[in-house]
Amino acid sequence: MSGSADVHRRPPRHVLPALCATEVVSWGVLYYAFPVALASITADTGWSASATTAAFSAGLVVSALAGIPVGRWLDRTGPRRVMTTGSLLAAPAAAGIGLAPSLAWFVVAWLVAGVAMAAVFYQAGFAALTRWYGPGRVRALTTLTLVAGLASTVFAPLTSLLLEELSWRATYLVLAGVLAVVTIPMHALALTPPWTPAPEPDHRGGTPASVRSIVSSSGFLLLSGALTLTAFGMYAASLTLIPLLTGRGMSASLAATTLGLLGAGQLLGRIGYAPLTARTTPATRTVVILAASALAIGLLAAVPGPAPLLIGLAVLVGAARGAATLLQATVVADRWGSARYGALSGWFAAPITAAAALAPWAGTALAESVGSYPATFAGLAALVAVAAGAAAFSGRLLADSSASGDHRAASRSRVAR
Repeated sequence: MSGSADVHRRPPRHVLPALCATEVVSWGVLYYAFPVALASITADTGWSASATTAAFSAGLVVSALAGIPVGRWLDRTGPRRVMTTGSLLAAPAAAGIGLAPSLAWFVVAWLVAGVAMAAVFYQAGFAALTRWYGPGRVRALTTLTLVAGLASTVFAPLTSLLLEELSWRATYLVLAGVLAVVTIPMHALALTPPWTPAPEPDHRGGTPASVRSIVSSSGFLLLSGALTLTAFGMYAASLTLIPLLTGRGMSASLAATTLGLLGAGQLLGRIGYAPLTARTTPATRTVVILAASALAIGLLAAVPGPAPLLIGLAVLVGAARGAATLLQATVVADRWGSARYGALSGWFAAPITAAAALAPWAGTALAESVGSYPATFAGLAALVAVAAGAAAFSGRLLADSSASGDHRAASRSRVAR
C-alpha cells in the first residue's frame, strides 16, 4: 500500500510521454488508417465497401468483449505486460490485414486486431494513469486524450501519402512496422513503476465489494447504460453530420471542414473537463455532460442555418463528445475507487465500445428508415436525453446505497461499543 502511495506522491514522469506516443500510433494504425485506405482496398480486391467495413466494425466489437478479461489481467499484472503483449499482437495483425488473400482472412485479421485494441487502446492507458497518478489523474488523462486526439491528424495524411506511392497492402505492412518499432519497446521499457494493489472499496457497511456485486448493481448498470446510449447518439450524429449539413445547403467541402472542426471541439471539451471536475460532483458533471450532448444534437436537428451557426453547433457537439471521453475515463474511479479499475472499467466500457462500433451502420440505417436527417438527429437527441435522465437516477441510487452502508456501519459500531 505504501508503494502505491509513494507513486501517487511522485507520479512517474516518463510514463505519460510514452503512453501519449503509443496511443497516437496505436489509434492511427489500427483505427484511423482504415477509412483512408477503404477505397483502395475495395478497388483492388473487389470486396464490397459494406463487407469490408463490417470486418472493421467486427474488430471493434471484439475489442469491447475482450476488454473484460483484459481488464482483469490489468488489475493482476499491471499495464506493462498487458500493453506489451497487445503490441506484439497488434503488429502482426496489421500485417495480416495487408496480406489477407481473401475476405475471410481479412475478417480474421481484424478480429485479431480487435483483441490487440483491447490491450493497447485507452482502457489500458487509463488504468495505468489512474493508478500511478492518483489524485493528479485528471490532468494526466486530459493530456493523454489531447495528444492521442492527434492520431487522425498524423495518420490520415500519412496513410494517404503512403497510398500515393504504394499499394494498400504495402501501406499496411509499413504501418505495421511503425506500430512494432514504436509501441513494443515503449510499452516494455517505460511502463515499469511498481504495480501495487490499491485499497479495496467498501460496500454495504464496510464489507469489501466484489467486482460481481458492483457490476450487477442498479447504479452501475444504469450509469453504464446511460453512457452507452450517449456514445451511440454522439457517434451516429458525428458520422451523419455531413449529409445533414449538405441537405441544408452547405457545400460538400464546407461540410467536411465542419466535421473536422468537430474534432477541434473535442479538444475544447477535454480542456474544459478539469475545471468542471473542480466545481461539480461526479453525479452532477455526468448529468451536465449528457444533457449538453442531447441539447447540442437537438439544436442541430432544429436549426436550419445559417452556416456559421451550424458550424458552431457542430463544435459544441464535439466539445460534449470530448468531455464524455474523459468522463468515461474517470467515472469508475470517481464512483467506485481505483481498486480493480481494470476489471470494472472493462465491464463498464464494453457496451460503450460496442455501441460506438455499431453507430456508423445504425445511424445510416436510421436515416434511411425515417427518410430525413433532421428527424434522425431529433431521435438521437431524445435518446441521449433519456440517457441523461438515467444518469441522474443512477446517481441517486449510488448516493442512497452509500448512505445506507454508512448507516449500517454506524449501527454495528454502536452495538460493538
